[in-house]
Amino acid sequence: MDLVLQAWGGGFYLLNKVFFAFAEGRPEASKRKLRIIGWTVYILGVPAWVIILVSKHDWIAASIEAGGVPAMLFGLFNVWQNTDAPNKPLDFMTSLFTYTALFLGVGYSLYDYAGITSGTQVLEIGVMIGFLVGTYLLAKKNSYGWLFFMLMNSSMATLMFLQDKPLLGMQQLVSLCFVLYGFTAAMRDSGCK
Repeated sequence: MDLVLQAWGGGFYLLNKVFFAFAEGRPEASKRKLRIIGWTVYILGVPAWVIILVSKHDWIAASIEAGGVPAMLFGLFNVWQNTDAPNKPLDFMTSLFTYTALFLGVGYSLYDYAGITSGTQVLEIGVMIGFLVGTYLLAKKNSYGWLFFMLMNSSMATLMFLQDKPLLGMQQLVSLCFVLYGFTAAMRDSGCK
């Protein structure tokens, strides 16, 4: 069952990064379709990630995955609406839900471990910062979200290897390659050198 969960969560996550990376530098209509698919496939992989992370007492990372669903839905909504100005009430509700989940996950981790006492918790904090800030920035069409995804992928890969989840560790490293591609394409597309 563990390998099935790793393949399910890791596969959908990797597809998300592939679609997002290949969306960069494309014509707007093509970019929009690829982003819609990218947001959707990630949401489909969330249940597997949450199950795996909860089973390892990775409360911070599990809360990020579950709490990040509204941010992913926000990104999907923005791409679907094809607007540069995000819906302000939806933006507020997304932020509120995400930060509440974050607070609960960090709080429970501190309770469960009696503080920040584990290296895995530090890695989870890297995942948390990378995921929340990266997803939020990309939902607002800010290319610097890719940099935070690099932090997230590096932290999660290390965490998965330490917790004997090699399939997910490798998937995170492959995802990192697509994140690097997406970032360079986004910078090239925006005229940055």
